[in-house]
Amino acid sequence: MVTSKNCIIRLSRYKNALYRLLSLGFLKVFSETLADEVGVTASQVRKDFSLFGISGNKKGGYQIEALLNKLSSILGKDKLQKVIVVGSGHIGTALMKYKGFEKEGIKITAGFDIDPAKCNKSGTVPVLPIGELKDFVKNDAIKIGIIATPDIAAQQVADLMFEAGIKGILNFAPIRIKSPQDSIVNYVNLELELENVIYFVNALNKPLSLSKDSA
Repeated sequence: MVTSKNCIIRLSRYKNALYRLLSLGFLKVFSETLADEVGVTASQVRKDFSLFGISGNKKGGYQIEALLNKLSSILGKDKLQKVIVVGSGHIGTALMKYKGFEKEGIKITAGFDIDPAKCNKSGTVPVLPIGELKDFVKNDAIKIGIIATPDIAAQQVADLMFEAGIKGILNFAPIRIKSPQDSIVNYVNLELELENVIYFVNALNKPLSLSKDSA
């Protein structure tokens, strides 16, 4: 079942909120409480859940552990998701060293780089020559990749990934990627996000003014 990206983002937020509530000792939760935790309406929570056949009890709410199991299954967290990273610069290296992925059922199995000096096959996460990517992806049945290269190399790397069998890419390079119809590409542009934050922070400190046309 394929649904909207915004719905899937909300499911991830519900899951994270449920883990927080569980850590606080809650065993059940009502849609109103979950809505407050995530910043949506209770009707939106119920609508999102109904798309996947999840229903609660009007008097008892949702059992948190059962709900977490269901959401984990929907989000593919009920089995290990293997991922590769191409580009072992600052972002790529940080991703490969990040320990938080494992608790979410995500394992970065290898990194790849064009620079032989950055390759290290004996590391905790081995960094391999880019020429070995196709065989590695096919042998390990990898379906997801991360691009952390300069923008000039991103499309070429994406093409290589798609040819190897990758179906989903998270792209940190500040460039749009051409992709096959049966693939998914999501973008993370840190500079753009920071620019947005800076703009709105500055806007908060500017007094409102009316132009002559709007007066």
